[in-house]
Amino acid sequence: MTSGGHLCRTVGQNLSELFDVVDEHDRVVGQAPRGEVHARELRHRAVHVLVVNARSEVFLQKRSLAKDTFPGAWDSSASGHLGEGEDYDTTALRELGEELGWQPAQAPRRLFKLTACRETGWEFVWVYSVAGEGPFQLQPEEIESGGWFTPVDIDRWVALRPEEFATAFVLLWPEARSRLTGHGS
Repeated sequence: MTSGGHLCRTVGQNLSELFDVVDEHDRVVGQAPRGEVHARELRHRAVHVLVVNARSEVFLQKRSLAKDTFPGAWDSSASGHLGEGEDYDTTALRELGEELGWQPAQAPRRLFKLTACRETGWEFVWVYSVAGEGPFQLQPEEIESGGWFTPVDIDRWVALRPEEFATAFVLLWPEARSRLTGHGS
């Protein structure tokens, strides 16, 4: 376990993939391989996308056991790092395609941004939402399984068993829920 509370693994991950390293204001200050960024807890960038269906349910994914961070944990519909030189909006669309095998009819909309901290794994995170019903083609190297959940069910689950979720999701969910439903829990 690292001090950030997540298990780092190398199974199925490209630890040499380059990420932009950023300062405390989310300005690029250099690049480093994924493995080094995580090992040294350097600030970098990521997105989380919440897919919401017509019944106001949110699709959550259970991360693959091969993931290098939070293997087997529940998380946003799709999430991922920005690669070297990528922007947040492009990455949000890319991650929907890579993880869910799905492209939405409309671009995801930005909800809010989290500042890099221990709970996000030192990632600045833009959180997005997008309307969709699927069908999804879950990529097994990324996602073990997934399902649709009501905001009330997610509230209860996170409150009772937060250890079953990636820490960034636990951090972002209250604000995301408020913005998705127009009120908090």
